[in-house]
Amino acid sequence: MIVIAERINATRKSIAKALKERDGEFIASETRKQTEAGASFIDVNAGSDPSSEIESLRWAVGIVQENTHLPLCLDCAGARGFEEALKVVEGEVVMLNSVNGEKDKLDAILPIAADRGALLAGLLMDERGLPQSVEDRLEVAEKIVEGANKAGVPTEKLYLDPCIQPLSTTPQDVENVIEAVDKIMGAFPGVHTTAGLSNIGFGLPRRSILNRVFLTYLIGAGMDSAIMDPTEPDMMATVFAAEALSGRDEFCMNYIQAERKGLLRP
Repeated sequence: MIVIAERINATRKSIAKALKERDGEFIASETRKQTEAGASFIDVNAGSDPSSEIESLRWAVGIVQENTHLPLCLDCAGARGFEEALKVVEGEVVMLNSVNGEKDKLDAILPIAADRGALLAGLLMDERGLPQSVEDRLEVAEKIVEGANKAGVPTEKLYLDPCIQPLSTTPQDVENVIEAVDKIMGAFPGVHTTAGLSNIGFGLPRRSILNRVFLTYLIGAGMDSAIMDPTEPDMMATVFAAEALSGRDEFCMNYIQAERKGLLRP
């Protein structure tokens, strides 16, 4: 399971404040906590102020890289932000978060991903807005996969996001997301699926419970990545347990190793 750690995101007030004040130690602490919790990638989003997003993203990338051995997932609004941030990214592995099915975005971002050899997260939405059905998601998935392949981004480097919508407002969409994950993983061999897990519990109490339970459904459907908070109590334990129970952890070796590393404890 690829865990894209989400805590360094400018939509969080504490992160927006740290970016504005250039509080490097706060960003460093968030980086270290997520690394120690078992993350695979550290997501970096500096979009609280569009006028300074690129400068803040480059600064944050520098701090994060000094405090983790993990690859980064760059999260920004447009192609220029990716281009500038990539200039300061070290190492071969990097993920861009994200593109979607809109033609302008595909045309702008796919060449950047291809040139850098980057992994790419793709939201399954387009000019029509958020997807309303499984069919909508599959249609956009095909558009992204085909466009990426033509641009030189192989299917294996794509992480398609079915766009989880809040349970409190769109309860009928839970089944759609689960079905879409299953069908996408079957329709496009080699593709990965991911999702902003915390969206499911928006507006509801004790969101972490909903996050963990929904994650088990998604892993059962084949999802092999998630954008989430690995420091949430029992979250990583849920990942390892769900993968073992779904047959994706041969002889439960990852589960056993996670216990030895202390990752199954809150």
